[in-house]
Amino acid sequence: MNRSKAEASDRSKEAGADFLQLDTAEAPPGGLTDWLARRLREAVADGRLPAGTRLPASRVLAAELGVSRGVVTDAYQRLAEEGQVAGRGRGGTVVVAAPAGPPAVPVAPAPRPVPALFRDDPDSEVFDRLRGTPARIDLTPGVPDLAAFPRAAWLRAERAVLDGLAAADLGYGDVRGTPALRRAVARWLARNRGIRADPDEVLIVAGTAQALALLGRALGRAGVHEVAVEDPGSLGARQHLAHWLAATPPVPVDAEGIRVDALRATGAPAVLLTPAHQYPTGVVLGGDRRRELLRWAGEGGLVVEDDYDAEHRYDRPPVPALRAALPEQVCYAGSVSKLLAPALRTGWLLVPARLREAVLDAKRFADLGNPVLPQLVLARLMESGDLDRHLRLLRRRHRRRRDAMIAAIRTHLPAATVHGAAAGLHLMLTLPEEPGRTDTGLAAAALAEGVKVQPLSWHARLPYPPGLVLGYAAGSVAEITEGVAVLGRLVRRPPSAVRRQPSAR
Repeated sequence: MNRSKAEASDRSKEAGADFLQLDTAEAPPGGLTDWLARRLREAVADGRLPAGTRLPASRVLAAELGVSRGVVTDAYQRLAEEGQVAGRGRGGTVVVAAPAGPPAVPVAPAPRPVPALFRDDPDSEVFDRLRGTPARIDLTPGVPDLAAFPRAAWLRAERAVLDGLAAADLGYGDVRGTPALRRAVARWLARNRGIRADPDEVLIVAGTAQALALLGRALGRAGVHEVAVEDPGSLGARQHLAHWLAATPPVPVDAEGIRVDALRATGAPAVLLTPAHQYPTGVVLGGDRRRELLRWAGEGGLVVEDDYDAEHRYDRPPVPALRAALPEQVCYAGSVSKLLAPALRTGWLLVPARLREAVLDAKRFADLGNPVLPQLVLARLMESGDLDRHLRLLRRRHRRRRDAMIAAIRTHLPAATVHGAAAGLHLMLTLPEEPGRTDTGLAAAALAEGVKVQPLSWHARLPYPPGLVLGYAAGSVAEITEGVAVLGRLVRRPPSAVRRQPSAR
């Protein structure tokens, strides 16, 4: 064998493609086209090449395999004649259908019990299951008008950011968050929440859920293993804290907010609060109660302030954040989940100086910091005024939907009491107690009718009237009206006719 033939032989031995891990060494002598066509058919049949997949250009695949281009074009032609691929001109050769034949029989996984959705004692997966359960009308709380997301403004900001981005800006970012977003958040909080903070005090996090996780880890390292929570209070927030801490004792809430005397009685060194718009009752922490709480914090107590939707207010003046009054005793968490969309997973956390390093360490070892590009786009939205304009638009839309929900409740649920209407994205309803009727049963029956709601009892561990928590921000006026009408029909049924508890579907 001469040298050129030897080199060609060596190349053929090494030829292969990442595409389908094709290796020409598997082909029988003189049967390259048959072999390649068979491998392509197998990949279409077993789903590795689903319909819509674009095959590599024949010239490219031939070069990778070390074969003539005719081998690849002939194999593609055979599959085209069988109806499995089609040429799309400049679009290339595309898989269009799998071959006809008996369907594969899937191997059923081992059966596992499906937990009930509307249990009286919801577990840590309940919100995942609830979000994944389809419904004709979704009145669950916690989501803004996602259809109003400012796509045009976001795209403008994204283009501007990319136009001015240096190559070095695409590296790993500051674990605390980009300086641009930390500056923008500090200015936003000063304008909208009365908080004066240096950008170096701001930590950018993946939403309030991560803020609570980081605090849980940092407090545990500092010897704090108990954080009191409002009752009723957010089930989700309580679950996040309980994952990291030993105890979350409940503290009752009344018309003035959390009862500080009951907080003292728990002996807990810290408390999680929603003082601007208590979740789910909607009450604002009263002036006397606020001063009493600040005295408790000044004596060494730590407040975790979840400022989850304070910007959404309609019929009352703004309420300053607790962090503005006592920054060294208040950890402050906020996010854009209720301003823009939960999908952004972007929020901020301010903590007292004594906890800053521990929280920063927890963030560093969690994820090395939030993604940089969305931070830069959000910073531009904040600094340009686009986010303020978006908030004004949301307030008008949300107010109309809130008014529609209140009108529907008056018509279809006249015995219900509405709470927390002056602000936020949800209403809390309390219902007259009736033997045999539970709010979990009502929520289950509503879901069977295609309407998704949350039972109030999920958020309360202490005795509290039955009720529902209804979100109005994400639905149309027609959906809100129809959904409340369904609830009204269910409430008027005899309790025995209302199915108490379906399984999760």
